[in-house]
Amino acid sequence: MSANASSLQSLIRTEAAANPAFVCDGTPVSRAELAAKIEATAAWLAAQGIGKGDVVAVWLVNRIEWVALLFAAARCGAIVAAVNTRYRSAEVAHLLRLSGARLMVVEAAFRSVDFAAILTDIAKDVPALQRLAVIGADAIPAHWPCVRFDAFDRPYPPVPLAQDNIDLPVLLYTTSGTTKGPKLVAHSQRTLTTHASCVARALQLHPQRHSLLAMLPFCGTFGMTSLLGFVAAGATVHVLDAFEAAPALKILGEHKITHAFGSDEMFRRILALTDAPRPFPHLEVCGFAAFQPGWRELAAEAEARGLPLFGLYGSSEVQALFSIARPIDAFADRIEGGGWPMSADAKVRVRDTETGELAASGISGEIEINAPSSFLGYFNNPDATRDALTADGFFRTGDIGRLRGDGSFVYETRAGDAMRLGGFLVAPGEIEDELKSCAGVADAQVVAVDLKGQARCVAFVIPAKEPPMQETLVARLRERLAGYKVPARIYVVEAFPVTDSANGMKIQRARLRAMAMERIAAE
Repeated sequence: MSANASSLQSLIRTEAAANPAFVCDGTPVSRAELAAKIEATAAWLAAQGIGKGDVVAVWLVNRIEWVALLFAAARCGAIVAAVNTRYRSAEVAHLLRLSGARLMVVEAAFRSVDFAAILTDIAKDVPALQRLAVIGADAIPAHWPCVRFDAFDRPYPPVPLAQDNIDLPVLLYTTSGTTKGPKLVAHSQRTLTTHASCVARALQLHPQRHSLLAMLPFCGTFGMTSLLGFVAAGATVHVLDAFEAAPALKILGEHKITHAFGSDEMFRRILALTDAPRPFPHLEVCGFAAFQPGWRELAAEAEARGLPLFGLYGSSEVQALFSIARPIDAFADRIEGGGWPMSADAKVRVRDTETGELAASGISGEIEINAPSSFLGYFNNPDATRDALTADGFFRTGDIGRLRGDGSFVYETRAGDAMRLGGFLVAPGEIEDELKSCAGVADAQVVAVDLKGQARCVAFVIPAKEPPMQETLVARLRERLAGYKVPARIYVVEAFPVTDSANGMKIQRARLRAMAMERIAAE
């Protein structure tokens, strides 16, 4: 099978590569088996009528089928729209409508997630979706016809490798939107493959000496980028279907894992399960994103116990692991977000948010990035794509940081009002729109607060007539949104605090946050 050097297929190297390529739920998958599964899945997709430009939504936990579907879609010229397994009906429906997916591959069930129940709550007005393909069952109750995903069980007629699709969209990530729901970030085989190779080189990965614990969801760029980087290196990837601290701890020890990537909370939970003074002698790099208070203290404890945390930076638009700290960095610098770009061709600059001029080293401003890992644009949203880029092609990250002057940079905070909840970036407008769709709510505002050491959101609502019951609103939101987006408190107010400016009335979100903390403290 020939493959373009920039294709995803080119990452599945065999020379000097380790075997197995993956270990999923204790089951090894060799590189030859992986290649065969990709071929079989490509044939299965073609049998479902999926071809060049068609979108397939993938709503799966981490499993080998996820990997096979992405690589197979690339072979067929199709596009995978990654669906977060924590999404609920409103979010899934929005993604299906925005992507125009013709087929969705879905779990029959996974632990407490009832995929069928969520799908039955989605209105039928998802015009492009034609059928569901179910893993783990022949069918599930749904508005759409079901087929079984049986690509690994029976042969389908082989399909030729699609040509001239290296620079077309192949993978769509979701990212925070400013209104009803997330935007779709489009990446091509070239952007994914180029960045994966850069990650493998920058981390100096050796196929026989290094291995990855993949404990982040493949549906997000953090999980997918780390996965592809190790595939490019020819190293073995040990897969957790979904993160749990106990199995993660077991795999880290038993398989002498050298690399892991995750949130600060993930590593905190793993450390809490062992009393051993230095339980991870083989760990070399643990790249972490700091989302919770107390992450510096965690990093110090982890360092003392032989778990080396490295700050990093990324986004769906420029891909995760865009940059990472270096082992030679002082500890205080190493744990900061940001670091050194993986690609020597990446350019990072900072723009002063007050003057609009490029900022000198040490001056904070908005981070702008131009790199081979940069996205193609927001899928079916040229206006948003245009707004996200500067005239000379740099991506406006919406993040605040500063240059160090030695080629590295520091990420400081997120600009604007976006909230980091449950490890995901969430736009307040997404939750506010759901609240405003509830009976009895005229208007709503949502802010993030620190509640018992965790980032949670608090909502303020203006009632339409009779004040709605908090329990009723919470129950409704739990049906419609992922759990981390459901407000910890919902307060009824007569009006929001505002400022009268030249551009109109602006909500005082800082005052709302203070009000939220005052009310919580009073409780």
